[in-house]
Amino acid sequence: MKIIHNVLLNLLITFNTINLTAQDIISDFEKDIDIKKWFIVNDDVMGGVSESNFSINKDGRGIFKGYVSTENNGGFCSIRHSLSRKYIGNNNILKLKIKGDGKDYQLRIKANRNDYFSYVVTFKTTGEWEEIEIPLKEMYPSFRGRKLNMQNFNNNYFEQIAFLVGNKKNEKFKLIIDRITLE
Repeated sequence: MKIIHNVLLNLLITFNTINLTAQDIISDFEKDIDIKKWFIVNDDVMGGVSESNFSINKDGRGIFKGYVSTENNGGFCSIRHSLSRKYIGNNNILKLKIKGDGKDYQLRIKANRNDYFSYVVTFKTTGEWEEIEIPLKEMYPSFRGRKLNMQNFNNNYFEQIAFLVGNKKNEKFKLIIDRITLE
């Protein structure tokens, strides 16, 4: 009986350890190469002329690149991915493994894909491969570049994730996305 108790106790400890370090993959382009799930939304939806595209390179990484133009009151490019409802559970950090170009980008999520606003956080890239950790509770609600007078993200799930570049100037950009996880 004592042996069975010890085995069960060890299994329980192992299970809890795995749970504490578990990560939920949002996107891993080596394994999930269906880029049709990702879609571009640029400032042309409001008359701008910015252009971007999204592809997967031979190394299995997502490439979001293009040119942001401030012409015609434009100034942004974005790539979005609508998911099945992604429950957060005990995970509260989005972890990005990316290589940027030294520019600022926004990570955006929507609790419900049809919400008019997103929860946003801006991060700076270094031009090198890096892992960026973004606590969900630091993501603030925003609509058309304006911070809303609402609580930061505190939902149990989200249904859309996006990257946006819009630094109020004309510029080329390139963001390489290796992996996005929820930890």
